[in-house]
Amino acid sequence: MKNVNNIEPLIDMSKIVKKYYIGQPNELEILHGIDLKVYPGEFVAIVGESGSGKSTLMNIIGALDKATEGEYFLEGVDLKKCPDEEMSKIRNEKIGFVFQNFNLIGRTSAIKNVELPMFYAGMPPKKRTERAGKLLDMVGMKERGNHQPNELSGGQKQRVAIARSLANNPAIILADEPTGALDSETSRTVMDIFHELNRKQGKTIVLITHSKELAEECPRVVTIKDGHVIGDREGRAYNGDN
Repeated sequence: MKNVNNIEPLIDMSKIVKKYYIGQPNELEILHGIDLKVYPGEFVAIVGESGSGKSTLMNIIGALDKATEGEYFLEGVDLKKCPDEEMSKIRNEKIGFVFQNFNLIGRTSAIKNVELPMFYAGMPPKKRTERAGKLLDMVGMKERGNHQPNELSGGQKQRVAIARSLANNPAIILADEPTGALDSETSRTVMDIFHELNRKQGKTIVLITHSKELAEECPRVVTIKDGHVIGDREGRAYNGDN
């Protein structure tokens, strides 16, 4: 995607290769030289069928794994050179994760789940509780703050997960199949929240999905197939009635 304002990309990937079982007879290359730039304020869908390599790419974008070859700079930081401790800090403070299975901690209230990234970042208790309450309110879950995950519906869990992803005001929200476990009506609510975060707060969002329909409502659609980027184009305009 063209950078018309000469702004530095948040995500800057060049010739990313990912191999497994290196040096063994069953060596397997999943990503074959991916180039990807994502700029501040973009809402990008990365779409591909099962086995396309999109989950492997997601793990590298999210600093959950490192590329075998190539360069990846996140906010100007060379992740290939980062030690594990620094990678952990980046994951907690620079990237907000939203997963298909919510990844909430059981027997822990919604508000405590949202507080957790702030706890690891060293934020004082009073400040993190206050911020967690505001974030839950933002996603319409303030009244359910003291409920545990097993007392919440799937859509409510995902809204808590979105609030948690915003805890440390990350540079990027990385959403991996965030509607995969939800019905169509609840999926619509979750996607509306993402659009609102992008439009009203300027949040940079990367959505990983196999759903072409969901991808199409994002302003930019990157298509992955067999470990290659085969398309990078504009999606259709989102008007709130998609």
